[in-house]
Amino acid sequence: QVQLVESGGGLVQAGDSLRLSCVASGRTFNNYIVGWFRQAPGKERELVAAVSRGSGSTTYADSVKGRFTISRDNAKNTVSLQMNSLKPEDTAVYYCAASNIVALVAVRADEYRYWGQGTQVTVSS
Repeated sequence: QVQLVESGGGLVQAGDSLRLSCVASGRTFNNYIVGWFRQAPGKERELVAAVSRGSGSTTYADSVKGRFTISRDNAKNTVSLQMNSLKPEDTAVYYCAASNIVALVAVRADEYRYWGQGTQVTVSS
């Protein structure tokens, strides 16, 4: 079992930055791929970024490439999402998730077994 708790969301203006954090407890954190997903009202949950177990591989949604950076610190059981140059279309609930599939990274929501409760990010224009 893995418990995930997100923090760092809030209300910002377009062009601002936010840093989301996800702290994990429970089983060995470095056994899991970790991803950040987001879901806006009326839309499907989508992958924002994911990082492999050892941080050697990352993947990003095209809409956030060059603006968002995912990183993890296995010693602190933490994964962060640095979000720069935020846009109103980034407004959503952001979720941290952990996957134990046999792969370098996981890109589908159904590949993730454990989920946090989500943190709201609102970007005003």
